[in-house]
Amino acid sequence: MSRFLLVFTGGGMPETPEEQEAVMAAWGKWYQDLGEAIADPGNPLGEAKNIAEGAVTAGAVSSPPASGFTILNADSMDAAVEMAQGCPMLDGDNGQVTVYEAMEM
Repeated sequence: MSRFLLVFTGGGMPETPEEQEAVMAAWGKWYQDLGEAIADPGNPLGEAKNIAEGAVTAGAVSSPPASGFTILNADSMDAAVEMAQGCPMLDGDNGQVTVYEAMEM
């Protein structure tokens, strides 16, 4: 069993309390469906700083910047991708999910 990092980009914030409730319910259902495959449900991401060549600058190096993450346990990259395809992030507002395998050291 390997670990996979799902990095979310794009997406938007729900505007009304009803939309917020619906979005939270969708995430809750996705997490529930994944069950024990969830190693860390993660969180939304806020402010970012980039450090390179001794300089610190505001903002992320990627565009659009990462907006959240989740860590999954899965038997393979294909299995992790299949799980990620049900992520509510993909339901609108140009949300994207990138799946990275966390290499064992």
